[in-house]
Amino acid sequence: MSFLWRVTLIGMVAGIVGTGLGGLSITLLGIPKQSFLGFLMAFSSGIMIAVVFQDLIPEALHLGTVGSTFMGLLLGIGILILVNRHLPHTHGASQRREYDSQRSRFTRTGILLGLGIGMHNLPEGLAIGAGYVASEELGLGLAIALALHNIPEGMAMAGPMVAGGLSRKKVVMWTALAGLPMGIGAFVGSIFGSLSPFILSVALGFAAGAMIYLVFHELLPEAHKMNCPRIATSGAVIGILIGLLALLTL
Repeated sequence: MSFLWRVTLIGMVAGIVGTGLGGLSITLLGIPKQSFLGFLMAFSSGIMIAVVFQDLIPEALHLGTVGSTFMGLLLGIGILILVNRHLPHTHGASQRREYDSQRSRFTRTGILLGLGIGMHNLPEGLAIGAGYVASEELGLGLAIALALHNIPEGMAMAGPMVAGGLSRKKVVMWTALAGLPMGIGAFVGSIFGSLSPFILSVALGFAAGAMIYLVFHELLPEAHKMNCPRIATSGAVIGILIGLLALLTL
């Protein structure tokens, strides 16, 4: 299997497994406790922070310049801001609501959420593709971190679908499909990252910016809304430590 298709497959698996596991957990266990969901969001945030500052930014600076790295950072943050503003997207905490009798409305909400999550997964896949061009270890670390990030995304999508009366099979299928665009993003990211060291530096900066935005705009704020700030803080710290340990020992 060629490098390009292998990276695409890894990105696709990371997306599908992440959102699919989130959907499966909701169908099997119901909506998780806020403390657990908050810990999971914060833990994945910590891993992302470790990846960004231990691998992505140093590698981008090594391959390019301060200018190319910051260009990528600004592009990553800016595009995620645009995606977040113009596409339907919400967080796991927002699904904790009282369910009413309008089951079709919940189903539509879940599908719209899935569209938003799928589009968010596209730039996240770019990070995986660019990371693999830089090094196998970096790409794998990004794939694992983003797969973890996708678990609460899948939970958020599955909540209204379960309330809308969809079968377990359909809920898992739809949540898994929301992860497919990550494979497309990985494909594009690996192509652009292979063009030149300068472009790879920009792509890695883009990946860092996108992940910084996800951490500080989505995951950490939502984790701290779960009424368990100490657990959220502990999850973030543990995630950083485990992420650093994994990166330093690979």
